[in-house]
Amino acid sequence: MQFASQSREPDQASPTISAALTDSLFEAPGTVLTGIVFSAFSASLTALKTGQMLLWGFVPLLILAGAIRAFDLSRYQAQKSVLSAEQAASWQRRYQVGALIQAAVIGLWCATTLLSSDDAIAHMIALSVTTGIVAGGAGRAYGRQSIFRLQATLIFGPAVVALALHRTPYYVAMSVVCAAFLFSVMRLSGNLHKIFLRAVVAREREAALAGQFDTALNNMPHGLCMFRIDGQLAVMNHRFAAMMSLPDNLAQSNTTAREIVAACVEAGSISAASGRVIISDIETAQAKEIITADPDPRRNRSLSWTVQPMADGGAVVLLEDITERRNAEARISHLARYDDLTALPNRVNFRDEIERLLAVARHSESLSALLFVDLDQFKQVNDTLGHPCGDQLLCAVANRLREMLRPEDFVARFGGDEFVVFQQNISSAEDAASLARRIVERLSERYRIDNHLVEIGASVGIALASPDDTSADTLLKNADMALYRAKADGRGTFCFFRDEMAATVEARRILELDLRKALANEEFELFYQPLVNLKSGKITTCEALLRWNHPVRGTVSPIDIIPVAEDMGLIVDLGRWILRRACMECMKWPEGVSVAVNFSPQQFHQRDVLSEIRYALEVSGLPAHRLEIEITESSLLRNTQLTHDILSQLHALGVRISLDDFGTGYSSLSYLHNFPMQKVKIDRSFLEGIDSDRPLTLLRGVARLSADLGMAVVVEGIETNEQLELISADGTVTEGQGYLFSRPVPAVRVRQLLNASHGRRIPDDQIALVSSRSIA
Repeated sequence: MQFASQSREPDQASPTISAALTDSLFEAPGTVLTGIVFSAFSASLTALKTGQMLLWGFVPLLILAGAIRAFDLSRYQAQKSVLSAEQAASWQRRYQVGALIQAAVIGLWCATTLLSSDDAIAHMIALSVTTGIVAGGAGRAYGRQSIFRLQATLIFGPAVVALALHRTPYYVAMSVVCAAFLFSVMRLSGNLHKIFLRAVVAREREAALAGQFDTALNNMPHGLCMFRIDGQLAVMNHRFAAMMSLPDNLAQSNTTAREIVAACVEAGSISAASGRVIISDIETAQAKEIITADPDPRRNRSLSWTVQPMADGGAVVLLEDITERRNAEARISHLARYDDLTALPNRVNFRDEIERLLAVARHSESLSALLFVDLDQFKQVNDTLGHPCGDQLLCAVANRLREMLRPEDFVARFGGDEFVVFQQNISSAEDAASLARRIVERLSERYRIDNHLVEIGASVGIALASPDDTSADTLLKNADMALYRAKADGRGTFCFFRDEMAATVEARRILELDLRKALANEEFELFYQPLVNLKSGKITTCEALLRWNHPVRGTVSPIDIIPVAEDMGLIVDLGRWILRRACMECMKWPEGVSVAVNFSPQQFHQRDVLSEIRYALEVSGLPAHRLEIEITESSLLRNTQLTHDILSQLHALGVRISLDDFGTGYSSLSYLHNFPMQKVKIDRSFLEGIDSDRPLTLLRGVARLSADLGMAVVVEGIETNEQLELISADGTVTEGQGYLFSRPVPAVRVRQLLNASHGRRIPDDQIALVSSRSIA
């Protein structure tokens, strides 16, 4: 903000400054009355001394003007506290008019006295009084410079002119002196105006700052108390008083810290013990944080008292309600150690608790057991009924486990459908087996979830804690291996950990490492087994089969490779390699021969399966109709609509689809109708007992149904000529596959078979002979 007196008075000012400037005009009414009395008295003296009747005429005018001003002064002092801005401006105008009238009368009186006579005493009286009034006005009307300048000019200007008109050297010199005095007084008044305006602005700023500080202090979320070095209160905000339920009369400067803390204890906001600690820290001015609990358990409030010493002595106390923060911290701690769904301890909590319990068990003779529980068929519940139902099922399982356990037992959820139970203070392994048996039976009972009857099973792996230093991690690992064995044994049972299981797991781990390395180094090889057209005798398709020539294990069967690759998540990468290699090999065969590639469910349902197939065809140059994708029934169970869309797009592309191993699993005939497939491969299990009527009738029925639907029919596992004759008798089976024609052979050998097959017509009774010679 700029000061107006530095250049000119402000046209617009804040209400506070305007009020102060107006007040300056009406302050010191005593000096105004003194000037009125002395001016009237002096006018009377000059009239008596000179005998001029004209001078007597100024006396009543001065008295009248002075009386009016005195009346205005008294009225303003009585009303100034309730005046509005407009009323204050009106009073300023009244003052200006009255002051200028009085100034004009005084100035005219002085000039008349100087010009109407040559009486030096009268001249001295007039100049002295006029000079005193101008000087007094400079000390009173500094607030409004425009008014004072006019007032001083009207009072002293006529005197300066009158002195100059005398034309005597002394009076002319006196005129110059008086003029200089007039300008000096105006300058002095200007300086006073600057000082006054600075003081008013500083006071306004201090008041604004004090108001802002007070607003901030009383609206801050923390309670605050400031104590001087003598222990007496300096500042307390409203928040502190409200939090502590203190009376208003305590917020006084003579209140001590002890009295305030005692009032907090009396109000029931803190306990007496907490009060003593707080007082000690305030009086010693130690920087410290104190957490107090509310004595009233219904409020359950936690408060943080922070004592901070000040540089010049004394202390500041900050009070914060940390109830929500502590509740949030407790909630976070609970979430970090407990399962949010079932409220059971989680893996971290369980491990810490088991380590503690094992340390206790080492000093006792009782046994402990860890039971790893895994739910069977839980994924199907999630897939069919949805995850909300799955969550309800997990909660129901958790409740059943709680009901079965003793108070000293401990149960936790490890995530998904895995639960772990720690059983302590048991006498023998049979106690653990008995609990595992009850768990399997109880968890296998029906559940009612959202009006659905749900049936699942459970498998349990058990690890006994040995007397030596057994850790929680070791127990968990052993129980997990036992669980794996229980699931491999058919699920719905329990199994104890045995030392040989560790060897089995270690062997699988080594196999997984070798498999990952083999995929990176392309240590695999593809063998091919022909599918022979039973009418023409020619090889129409060759199925690509994976082989792994391990440097130590020798040739590893796909039966050992595929499950491990699926568990490791490598089946997609491995299947991509098989697809591309098979397509490239097929380009070396006669044009009428196709290649069949098996797709696992994981590979078939990957997001970019169509892109992978298109890329393999593009890179190899193989026409789409020469590629045959073999899928199993399990691939059709997941996401039926998506599966149908993928098959439809493959069919539109020209790729042939074959349903492999038909007759195993669900064998739903709806698959043959609902999905766009061109070939059905009947599983080798149909050939068992085919020389009897029932199996042969069943096989021919399935083959005839598939043929009527326009699909080619392949029978797998043909090993004898008798089987071939029975299968070929009614002409419904299109192709055959099995050792009778050829075992799976490397790429070089399969080319020899293809050359032999497509070089000339092979009679039915010589197919096996040609195949065996080609292999040899």
